[in-house]
Amino acid sequence: MDPNEVDFAHTDAADRKRREKATGLARYAWDRAITGAELLDLPDDRLRKLARAAGANPPSTRETWTVVAELLEQKSAWAAANPEHPQATPAHADEKIMWVKRPIPPWT
Repeated sequence: MDPNEVDFAHTDAADRKRREKATGLARYAWDRAITGAELLDLPDDRLRKLARAAGANPPSTRETWTVVAELLEQKSAWAAANPEHPQATPAHADEKIMWVKRPIPPWT
Protein backbone atom coordinates (compact mmCIF):
# COMPACT_ATOMS: atom_id res chain seq x y z
CA MET A 1 0.00 0.00 0.00
CA ASP A 2 1.27 3.46 -0.89
CA PRO A 3 1.93 5.52 2.31
CA ASN A 4 0.25 8.50 0.64
CA GLU A 5 -3.00 6.53 0.39
CA VAL A 6 -3.22 5.45 4.04
CA ASP A 7 -6.32 6.73 5.83
CA PHE A 8 -4.92 7.11 9.33
CA ALA A 9 -8.36 7.99 10.73
CA HIS A 10 -9.61 4.50 9.95
CA THR A 11 -6.77 2.18 10.93
CA ASP A 12 -7.30 -0.55 13.51
CA ALA A 13 -5.48 1.53 16.12
CA ALA A 14 -7.61 4.60 15.37
CA ASP A 15 -10.81 2.54 15.58
CA ARG A 16 -9.70 1.08 18.93
CA LYS A 17 -8.86 4.51 20.36
CA ARG A 18 -12.16 5.93 19.06
CA ARG A 19 -14.04 3.08 20.75
CA GLU A 20 -12.17 3.64 24.04
CA LYS A 21 -12.96 7.35 24.01
CA ALA A 22 -16.57 6.67 23.04
CA THR A 23 -16.94 4.21 25.93
CA GLY A 24 -15.77 6.79 28.46
CA LEU A 25 -18.03 9.46 26.99
CA ALA A 26 -20.98 7.04 26.94
CA ARG A 27 -20.46 6.19 30.61
CA TYR A 28 -20.53 9.87 31.51
CA ALA A 29 -23.61 10.56 29.38
CA TRP A 30 -25.43 7.44 30.64
CA ASP A 31 -24.90 8.48 34.25
CA ARG A 32 -26.63 11.74 33.37
CA ALA A 33 -29.57 9.97 31.66
CA ILE A 34 -28.74 11.40 28.23
CA THR A 35 -30.07 9.26 25.38
CA GLY A 36 -28.29 8.65 22.10
CA ALA A 37 -30.80 10.76 20.20
CA GLU A 38 -30.48 13.63 22.68
CA LEU A 39 -26.71 13.44 22.45
CA LEU A 40 -26.71 13.68 18.65
CA ASP A 41 -29.07 16.68 18.85
CA LEU A 42 -26.63 18.65 21.03
CA PRO A 43 -24.74 21.47 19.32
CA ASP A 44 -20.98 21.09 18.86
CA ASP A 45 -20.09 23.55 21.62
CA ARG A 46 -22.15 21.59 24.16
CA LEU A 47 -20.61 18.30 22.99
CA ARG A 48 -17.14 19.77 23.54
CA LYS A 49 -18.10 20.84 27.07
CA LEU A 50 -19.57 17.40 27.76
CA ALA A 51 -16.35 15.71 26.62
CA ARG A 52 -14.25 17.97 28.84
CA ALA A 53 -16.54 17.31 31.81
CA ALA A 54 -16.09 13.59 31.17
CA GLY A 55 -12.33 14.06 31.32
CA ALA A 56 -11.72 13.50 27.61
CA ASN A 57 -10.39 15.64 24.82
CA PRO A 58 -13.33 16.53 22.59
CA PRO A 59 -13.54 14.27 19.54
CA SER A 60 -12.57 15.99 16.32
CA THR A 61 -15.36 14.36 14.30
CA ARG A 62 -18.99 13.41 14.76
CA GLU A 63 -17.99 9.81 14.04
CA THR A 64 -16.99 9.28 17.68
CA TRP A 65 -20.24 10.83 18.88
CA THR A 66 -22.17 8.43 16.65
CA VAL A 67 -20.40 5.52 18.38
CA VAL A 68 -21.28 7.09 21.76
CA ALA A 69 -24.94 7.31 20.73
CA GLU A 70 -24.92 3.64 19.67
CA LEU A 71 -23.41 2.63 23.01
CA LEU A 72 -26.07 4.65 24.86
CA GLU A 73 -28.84 2.90 22.93
CA GLN A 74 -27.31 -0.49 23.73
CA LYS A 75 -27.10 0.41 27.42
CA SER A 76 -30.70 1.64 27.39
CA ALA A 77 -31.87 -1.64 25.86
CA TRP A 78 -29.88 -3.58 28.45
CA ALA A 79 -31.28 -1.43 31.29
CA ALA A 80 -34.84 -2.00 30.07
CA ALA A 81 -34.22 -5.76 30.07
CA ASN A 82 -32.56 -5.67 33.52
CA PRO A 83 -34.47 -3.04 35.53
CA GLU A 84 -33.57 -4.58 38.90
CA HIS A 85 -29.82 -4.37 38.30
CA PRO A 86 -28.18 -1.47 40.20
CA GLN A 87 -26.38 -0.26 37.07
CA ALA A 88 -29.66 0.00 35.15
CA THR A 89 -30.37 3.38 36.76
CA PRO A 90 -28.27 6.45 35.91
CA ALA A 91 -26.36 7.63 38.97
CA HIS A 92 -26.57 11.37 38.23
CA ALA A 93 -29.83 11.72 36.30
CA ASP A 94 -30.50 15.02 38.07
CA GLU A 95 -27.58 16.54 36.12
CA LYS A 96 -29.26 15.91 32.75
CA ILE A 97 -30.76 19.40 32.77
CA MET A 98 -27.24 20.81 32.64
CA TRP A 99 -26.76 19.25 29.20
CA VAL A 100 -30.19 18.67 27.68
CA LYS A 101 -32.63 21.50 28.08
CA ARG A 102 -36.32 20.85 27.72
CA PRO A 103 -37.99 23.03 25.09
CA ILE A 104 -39.79 26.03 26.50
CA PRO A 105 -43.51 25.75 25.78
CA PRO A 106 -44.88 28.62 23.70
CA TRP A 107 -47.30 31.14 25.16
CA THR A 108 -50.88 30.34 24.38
